Amino acid sequence: MPKKGKAKNTINKAKHTKLMQQKINKVKLEKQRNKERLKAIIKKVNDTKKEQ
Repeated sequence: MPKKGKAKNTINKAKHTKLMQQKINKVKLEKQRNKERLKAIIKKVNDTKKEQ
């Protein structure tokens, strides 16, 4: 027989999912920022090489 009342652990699961999504998004954002930063550095170096 199924238990009656509120489902067990749903609040904790929702909280965990939310926190994990925040962590995943943070890592994605950091990777994206690093890529953009490296692209900017490479572009700057290439521009200085062209000028010389």
